[in-house]
Amino acid sequence: MKPTTQVCVIGGGVVGCSVLYHLTRLGWSDVMLLERSELTSGSTWHAAGGFHTLNGDTNMAALQGYTIRLYRELEDLTGLSCGLHHVGGVTLADTPERLDMLKAERAKHRYMGLETEILSPSEIAKVAPITNLDGILGGLYDPLDGHLDPSGTTHAYARAARMGGAEIVLHTRVLETNPRPDGTWDVVTDKGTIHAEHVVNAAGLWAREVAAMAGCYLPLHPMEHQYIVTDDIPEIYERGAEHPHVMDPAGESYLRQEGRGLCIGFYEQTCRPWAVGGTPWEFGHELLPDDFDKIENSIAFAYRRFPVLETAGVKSVIHGPFTFAPDGNPLVGPVPGLRNYWSACGVMAGFSQGGGVGLTLAQWMVEGEPERDVFAMDVARFGRFTTPGYTLPKVIENYQKRFSVSYPNEELPAARPFRTTPMYDLFDGIGAVWGQQYGLEVPNYFAAPGEPRYETPSFRRSNAWEATAREVAAVRAGVGINELQNFGKYDVQGPGARDWLDRIMAGRIPAPGRLSLSPMLSPRGRIVGDFTVSCLSETHFQLTASYGAQDFHMRWFTSHPPSGDGVTLDNVSDRRTGFQLAGPRARDLLQAVSREDVAGMRFLDVRQVTIGLSTAIVQRVSYTGDLGYEIYVDAMEQRALWQRLWEGGQAHGLRPFGMRAMMSLRLDKFFGAWMREFSPDYTPGETGLDRFIAWKKNADFIGRAAAEAERAKGAERQLCAFVVEALDADVVAYEPIWLEGAVVGFCTSGGYSHHAGVSVALGFLPRDRVAEGLTVEIEILGEMRPARLVTTPLFDADGARMRG
Repeated sequence: MKPTTQVCVIGGGVVGCSVLYHLTRLGWSDVMLLERSELTSGSTWHAAGGFHTLNGDTNMAALQGYTIRLYRELEDLTGLSCGLHHVGGVTLADTPERLDMLKAERAKHRYMGLETEILSPSEIAKVAPITNLDGILGGLYDPLDGHLDPSGTTHAYARAARMGGAEIVLHTRVLETNPRPDGTWDVVTDKGTIHAEHVVNAAGLWAREVAAMAGCYLPLHPMEHQYIVTDDIPEIYERGAEHPHVMDPAGESYLRQEGRGLCIGFYEQTCRPWAVGGTPWEFGHELLPDDFDKIENSIAFAYRRFPVLETAGVKSVIHGPFTFAPDGNPLVGPVPGLRNYWSACGVMAGFSQGGGVGLTLAQWMVEGEPERDVFAMDVARFGRFTTPGYTLPKVIENYQKRFSVSYPNEELPAARPFRTTPMYDLFDGIGAVWGQQYGLEVPNYFAAPGEPRYETPSFRRSNAWEATAREVAAVRAGVGINELQNFGKYDVQGPGARDWLDRIMAGRIPAPGRLSLSPMLSPRGRIVGDFTVSCLSETHFQLTASYGAQDFHMRWFTSHPPSGDGVTLDNVSDRRTGFQLAGPRARDLLQAVSREDVAGMRFLDVRQVTIGLSTAIVQRVSYTGDLGYEIYVDAMEQRALWQRLWEGGQAHGLRPFGMRAMMSLRLDKFFGAWMREFSPDYTPGETGLDRFIAWKKNADFIGRAAAEAERAKGAERQLCAFVVEALDADVVAYEPIWLEGAVVGFCTSGGYSHHAGVSVALGFLPRDRVAEGLTVEIEILGEMRPARLVTTPLFDADGARMRG
């Protein structure tokens, strides 16, 4: 075992071996892997080995597609067999809602180039003849679905890594991981200490314990999972071709052929977490005791769906633990707050996602950023608020909903309410219907007396329609108030603050008393932030961005620190809060409650203003596209600020509005949203954010060279707005855009403009096809809906109200 290495990967399952291989593939050969037992110990060895591309996030689906295509390459490279069975698979739909979900997924796949298709019941009967189709409305067929040999695949990754120069050390347990002042690590094992530049936690079932060695908490938890393998079944071994996978969400089961019989596994409601107090170090190639009681109902359902199971004997039962994150996606990337410490954990679908995880992490480490937006599995998507007490019920919920319909407007109930603002009880008392963002309770809308206090999950327009319309009308006709807590807020101070911001932000850094909008770019010119920069003084700035990207943005800030002393950066997202006022009477209300004269505030001004008992930061800007103001105070003063605004607002018709109305209002102006129109998948030139880049400023801001290259060449695609002839369902995201019988683009977001009374979509088209009035079709839930490209905003087209 060598005493030094560039990268030390901890964990010899399929994910750890994939990371090791991809590091060598990208040119890093001084890498090693430590495994406390044998390769595949933990979860890998007893996995069912299935793989598929279906995933609600398109980038995750693409990475799963990469993983599946990689297996043949691994076999060719190493000479080892992965035991591939590309048999295809069908996911059944027994309700209109599930069929809607599958149609939405099929639509996403069209522009991704995946060859899935919707099957009728009669077509399913031909593909999967052992299925009882009573009550089945259709299904989604994926020809890439299949299964493999978990052990053979892991060893193929390992051999490929060794061929690239990697060292794999078995029977070596990690005892400590200690950081050095220079950001490198001492990895202490029972065989000696290794000095590593980078550490990768790919410890699977032991990821929590390994993370604790570095002083951090990773939100994941093992769950017990059980599947059975049957004896020989004539209907299987006599059919002449291998039976495809069948996913039966109604029965919470997945089924595939195993030899001459079947393998069927369950995601049962009566599930059980495992090792709540910590994973035993001595656990490895053991299984858990059989537990048919918890899957009794699932088995009974499976017998009805697949009658051949009733007469089949059970050959073996596999009951073992797998780790899950609260949302079921992996935890990948640089761990916020630690230098050179990387996570590759929580990959419960290791044989669908392991290759993509390995590629992503290797690109991040070697090249500085992955090639695509991977926020859906970025470890930074969970903030410091996560605790073991929060993680456990969310993991249980995710396991139970593994095969449930996922609605675009669904608000999951587990571990809620957890984090609340001082306004929670007051808003709850006036009818708030709650959503959740980054663990925080946020009003989605306010129900009137007698209306339900919940929103019905749906792919179509929900029961929030009337309430949202009321709130939009209140803003456009009078004045609305909305809480500002769900903005990430950062306080930057010091004599070097302006110089640092000039380097890290692509936009203009404003003069005192002014604010600006600025993209933040990666070295490749990708969008990693969409910020408001407010200059409170020459040495004091406030930055605001998406609340849910706090750890993502703080990690970026700290990885690109000021070059000298004299700059402090403080995340004040939960210590500085307040409200926004929006609508034609917003100025009147603000003047009525302020000590100073605010009538003269120009668009993009920022001032300190006395409102009631508080000295507030007030800035004239609004995401609603209307006349508006953002008002920030210390969180301890929020209730007093509300009281003053609410009392003063009654004479002006003040009404509260929530996020459903906010997202409708922003569509009137075609304003983009973070992780919809603005994400690391896109560039300023594509999205229109290039108009906020300060091209003439004397600063070599991060991403400048790439942005200037794009400017010179021109972006190949352009973000556009469309008015859609929708029926009862609006665009959500990733619906394909059709032109002349071919898919030419895709939607990033959409919804209904209650002000204009039309359905709106935002999405990308090739730049050379963009033209006012262009007629296209957008596929919504399997139906082609006519849409017209528009360039004039649906409200305040000349900006007179917003800027006047």
